[in-house]
Amino acid sequence: MSKQKVVVLDDYEMAFKSAFETGLETSKGAQTDWSEVAALADVKIYTEKLSGDTLFAALEDADAIVLMRDRTPFKADLIAKLPRLKFVMFTGTRNAALDTDALHARNIPICHTEWGPSKDSTAELTWALIMAAHKRVVEQNKLLMNGAWRDGNSLLPVLKGETLGVVGLGEIGGRVARFGQAFGMKVLTWSPNMTAARANAAGAEFVELDELLQRSKIVSLHLVPAATTKGLMNAERLALMRKDSILVNTSRSALVVTADLVDALHKGIIGQAALDVYDAEPLPSGDALRACPNLLLTPHLGFIAGPVIEAFTSGVAEGLAAWLKGEGLVRVLG
Repeated sequence: MSKQKVVVLDDYEMAFKSAFETGLETSKGAQTDWSEVAALADVKIYTEKLSGDTLFAALEDADAIVLMRDRTPFKADLIAKLPRLKFVMFTGTRNAALDTDALHARNIPICHTEWGPSKDSTAELTWALIMAAHKRVVEQNKLLMNGAWRDGNSLLPVLKGETLGVVGLGEIGGRVARFGQAFGMKVLTWSPNMTAARANAAGAEFVELDELLQRSKIVSLHLVPAATTKGLMNAERLALMRKDSILVNTSRSALVVTADLVDALHKGIIGQAALDVYDAEPLPSGDALRACPNLLLTPHLGFIAGPVIEAFTSGVAEGLAAWLKGEGLVRVLG
């Protein structure tokens, strides 16, 4: 009997490759066990971005597909071209790029992993970006590495007494707000469904978005894109921000109109921006963002933390093994 064919996409960190080939050691000293999967399936792991014909060629004979987050859109048109497909897994608990209706219409089960502490990791990265931008850490490092000491940009501001605008006060936004309060900042918040009572319970003040943008030194985005929030930060709203403000986005690139942000940075409409998420990932080498002034970029590191990757690799191994053995599926997406 021939083995099932499993294809894993977008393993940029080579976490699945390492776990499958040698066993990924966890923080507790154990190793993710893929031996059952290896015994029952032929596994192909792609560590580079695939698209178009190359993507289809990789998937056309797949019985099962594993998606790393929502890095590759998996829509109805592609699903329709994969007659052998019987099972889909993705990492985390939500995948906005996956057409679940198209899979359910073919009775293809969908399973997912646990998250791990990704919200903590993303909140920490948000503040790493805020502090690095606010204190001009990258520029100061370059001065020293190039043999200098200080320059005119070395008179740095202080956060205490300043205003932090948190757009979206969910689990990550709530953590970011508490960090801001620890620095002695006043916290404003807005989201489409925010209430004054909810904001007050978190020690924040609910204001309309325009007021938040006008008053805040730091504006940090923590929303899931929807009809009411996609393209939220466009040219009109960027123009409302303080000239010395810093816009931080560790959530989703769809919240910001990238071309408008590029223009705002070149024109000095806002002070700085710090981004961890992009319209195209990995970020193309010639992307306009790479040539922007006053812009701090990180390569989508928000959820890239050891404990999170451990949860992903062990969860995928568990889910695939259950499906391959015909046992009860784990963490099925309804």
